[in-house]
Amino acid sequence: MLFKERKTSLECALLKSLNNRMKLHEKDIQYLRNLEKGDEGERYFDSLTAALTCDCFVLNDLRLSCNNATFQIDALMITGETIYLFEVKNYEGDFYYERDRIFTKNKSEINNPLLQVKRCESLFRQLILSLGFNMPVSASVVFVNPEFTLYQAPLSAPFIFPNQLKRYMKDLNAISAKLSGKHRRLAEKLSSLHIEESPFLHLPKYEYDQLRKGIVCDACGSFSCAVKGHAMICEDCGHAESVEAAVLRSVREFRMLFPERKITTNDIFDWCRIVESKKRVSRILAKNFNKFRGGRWSYYE
Repeated sequence: MLFKERKTSLECALLKSLNNRMKLHEKDIQYLRNLEKGDEGERYFDSLTAALTCDCFVLNDLRLSCNNATFQIDALMITGETIYLFEVKNYEGDFYYERDRIFTKNKSEINNPLLQVKRCESLFRQLILSLGFNMPVSASVVFVNPEFTLYQAPLSAPFIFPNQLKRYMKDLNAISAKLSGKHRRLAEKLSSLHIEESPFLHLPKYEYDQLRKGIVCDACGSFSCAVKGHAMICEDCGHAESVEAAVLRSVREFRMLFPERKITTNDIFDWCRIVESKKRVSRILAKNFNKFRGGRWSYYE
């Protein structure tokens, strides 16, 4: 049973928006690609755990804190017997393992995910004990990309490779132990302790005037959109969306990029650009938000 779903990280969403609206440095573009690739791998693993029929609670993308240390768990599964922690990696290509270190084929060292998963496992054990729960914990690194190979991997390492995933899921499905109220209380407590925002966002500096204005297509990301009656049509891919939905989506993007700014008719009219009149923007805002008077200007929340 899915107990906590995964959301696209704020960092990834911000970088995607900025990549559409300004020229990013290559290092920022590469960082975004890595975030998107990681998210793709995690969501693939989510599809595997969603298909499980054994009695379990699945919590995706948990950010927790214990003893003033923050740690993140890509996926967590509570069964009647054991709690499983998964660090999901979407690495692609040939790698080799040597003296507790992992290298690419051209001998560039990458972070060993074992160090991360061991840290998570240790902090998680401490956390659940402090909450009054004492259950066995099993932590693994899951490599989901079928184009990944790790040579010389030690047999004792808690790695799950792409060609083992099907069999591993079959083994999980064979778990017969049932969940109880204790397990639900633990799942609820962990969900309540989830820290929504990461304190460490790697973002380039940006200002409102730097960014390209307009509504991007929700399907292909193009700015080639035109308002036709009550619909907004993408002239590149043909995707259609109501003008109201497109404006509200743009308001969410504006609020994400500029959380300190008030939502005003003038700002959203300028941000969207392709909506023909301020009155139409004002009607959409008034319908979907509460209006407040602030001196000369009205704003919406």
